[in-house]
Amino acid sequence: MRLQRCATPVMIVAAIVISLAMLFIPTSHRQNEAGDRLSVTVSILPYADFVWQVGGDRVDVSVMVPPGASPHSYEPTPSQMVSLSNTEVYVQVGSGIEFEMIWMDDLIAQNPGMTIINGSAGIDLLASSDPDEPGMDPHVWTSPINAKIIVQDIRDGLIAIDPAHEDYYRSNAENYMEQLDELDTYIHGELDSYSNRHFLTYHPSFGYFSKEYDISQLSIEFEGKEPTPQGLQDCIDLAGQYDLNYIFTEPQFVPEYAETIADAIGGETVTVDALSEHYITSMRTLTDALALEFE
Repeated sequence: MRLQRCATPVMIVAAIVISLAMLFIPTSHRQNEAGDRLSVTVSILPYADFVWQVGGDRVDVSVMVPPGASPHSYEPTPSQMVSLSNTEVYVQVGSGIEFEMIWMDDLIAQNPGMTIINGSAGIDLLASSDPDEPGMDPHVWTSPINAKIIVQDIRDGLIAIDPAHEDYYRSNAENYMEQLDELDTYIHGELDSYSNRHFLTYHPSFGYFSKEYDISQLSIEFEGKEPTPQGLQDCIDLAGQYDLNYIFTEPQFVPEYAETIADAIGGETVTVDALSEHYITSMRTLTDALALEFE
């Protein structure tokens, strides 16, 4: 799979930063002989889902980047930094996501004693296809096969810090990985038969998904940069070339440019979310929308 770029750089779109009050609940739990829950912090919501699936009622989970905010530009609040001092475990994406590249050293300095779990350990990272922005595609979790590796990394990290409950973590992880296998089978069943395998999205979040299922992601925005008028026209032309009817958008990004292209091609926008806290549901939603596009 090769990512095709149809946008040129202008300025980064400001992320929509919403109130964190209902999401980030400061945790003050420390494990002790009475069996208190482990306090775990993650960078993004999908990893909260993974931790909950493995840790079950043994963990309290806090999330740094709240719903509606982009991990490419989010800055932690002072209250989050203070609350981080009570975290025993931090699960980082570990794939070069901008939030962690900018803030991870500060987060660790806030709590040098917390255990760090690298959620990308064992995953082959995809290189960015933008020659002006060398680096790696950070969106590793969008492949369900990668999600299984992430779950294993989390399982092993929780066992290391809480070995008394190893069987519990292993059982939960095994059950969830079976669900991910079922998701993988579902995606193949829905998408494998189509010959037209291109889709147009505002932000290139689905590179690992596209590689796994041999489809081609076309992007309006690239590396946080808005399209120029010529970039928009290029996208319109690509939509015509591949007979596309849908422009995929995400809640973290302003849909203006996607709507412009949709109007030009007589199509419509459809919302998907690579940062949903309900991982399997969001991947099924993406799959169903892609099946409509490929028809």
